[in-house]
Amino acid sequence: MDKEPNNNPGETSVSVPDEQKQRKQRNLAIALGLGAFMLIVFLVTILRIGGAVADRPF
Repeated sequence: MDKEPNNNPGETSVSVPDEQKQRKQRNLAIALGLGAFMLIVFLVTILRIGGAVADRPF
Protein backbone atom coordinates (compact mmCIF):
# COMPACT_ATOMS: atom_id res chain seq x y z
CA MET A 1 0.00 0.00 0.00
CA ASP A 2 2.49 2.61 -1.14
CA LYS A 3 1.19 6.11 -1.24
CA GLU A 4 1.76 8.35 -4.23
CA PRO A 5 4.14 11.23 -3.61
CA ASN A 6 2.51 14.45 -2.58
CA ASN A 7 2.83 17.09 -5.30
CA ASN A 8 1.44 19.97 -3.25
CA PRO A 9 4.34 21.92 -1.73
CA GLY A 10 2.32 23.13 1.29
CA GLU A 11 1.19 19.69 2.40
CA THR A 12 3.24 17.09 4.17
CA SER A 13 2.93 13.36 3.66
CA VAL A 14 1.32 11.55 6.59
CA SER A 15 1.73 7.84 7.18
CA VAL A 16 -1.30 5.64 6.66
CA PRO A 17 -1.91 4.71 10.34
CA ASP A 18 -1.80 8.39 11.30
CA GLU A 19 -4.26 9.24 8.53
CA GLN A 20 -6.63 6.53 9.70
CA LYS A 21 -6.45 7.75 13.30
CA GLN A 22 -7.11 11.34 12.26
CA ARG A 23 -9.99 10.27 10.02
CA LYS A 24 -11.58 8.28 12.87
CA GLN A 25 -11.24 11.25 15.22
CA ARG A 26 -12.74 13.60 12.63
CA ASN A 27 -15.62 11.18 11.95
CA LEU A 28 -16.29 10.84 15.67
CA ALA A 29 -16.35 14.63 16.08
CA ILE A 30 -18.77 14.97 13.16
CA ALA A 31 -21.00 12.21 14.56
CA LEU A 32 -21.06 13.80 18.02
CA GLY A 33 -21.82 17.21 16.52
CA LEU A 34 -24.65 15.79 14.42
CA GLY A 35 -26.05 13.90 17.42
CA ALA A 36 -25.94 17.06 19.57
CA PHE A 37 -27.70 19.04 16.82
CA MET A 38 -30.42 16.39 16.53
CA LEU A 39 -30.91 16.39 20.31
CA ILE A 40 -31.22 20.18 20.40
CA VAL A 41 -33.77 20.18 17.55
CA PHE A 42 -35.76 17.43 19.29
CA LEU A 43 -35.75 19.21 22.65
CA VAL A 44 -36.76 22.56 21.13
CA THR A 45 -39.59 20.84 19.26
CA ILE A 46 -40.85 19.11 22.40
CA LEU A 47 -40.65 22.32 24.43
CA ARG A 48 -42.53 24.32 21.79
CA ILE A 49 -45.25 21.69 21.33
CA GLY A 50 -45.36 20.59 24.97
CA GLY A 51 -48.18 22.80 26.25
CA ALA A 52 -50.20 22.78 23.04
CA VAL A 53 -50.60 18.98 22.96
CA ALA A 54 -52.91 18.93 26.01
CA ASP A 55 -55.12 21.76 24.64
CA ARG A 56 -55.63 20.22 21.22
CA PRO A 57 -59.14 18.97 20.37
CA PHE A 58 -59.45 15.35 19.31
